[in-house]
Amino acid sequence: ERVKMSKRSGKALTLRQLMEDVGVDAMRYMMNTRSCDTHLDFDINLARSQSNDNPVYYVQYAHARICTLLDKAEASGYAYEKYDSSLLKQTSEINLLKLLASFPQLVLDAAEKRIPHKITQYTFDVASQLHSFYNAEKVLDESQLEVTKARLALLQAVKITLGNALRMVGVHAPEKM
Repeated sequence: ERVKMSKRSGKALTLRQLMEDVGVDAMRYMMNTRSCDTHLDFDINLARSQSNDNPVYYVQYAHARICTLLDKAEASGYAYEKYDSSLLKQTSEINLLKLLASFPQLVLDAAEKRIPHKITQYTFDVASQLHSFYNAEKVLDESQLEVTKARLALLQAVKITLGNALRMVGVHAPEKM
């Protein structure tokens, strides 16, 4: 839905109206997707949609997917307190590890330069890498118990990092969707 904003003609939405229409999480996330010095087209229909086209839904779904996998692993008796990270050799695993390793510096840069949209972009990148990993690798594999433990530990790290990044921009990290 395209709404042309014009104070003269009386066509304007307040942030409160927008928040009530699309929800707090969607509004905060979408408002933080661009630098404050660039133009922002806020697509209300996109922000309302519950599909992978909606970036906040896509990122929150990634977090919920991890929680579901970890719950399933726990219910199946998988323990991953002790694992061998050297078993994470697949491209999708390495890409996730590199992305996680970049988070502390990204947070420092975002704070020092006052560019919170970088954190929002990061959450989308993590979600995208997570979905690639999930589609490429079998996480719960009884025939490769040690690899499964390492992958579960990786997922736990992604969950923590993604949850922290979402909280930094004021967006909830749901465990179920």
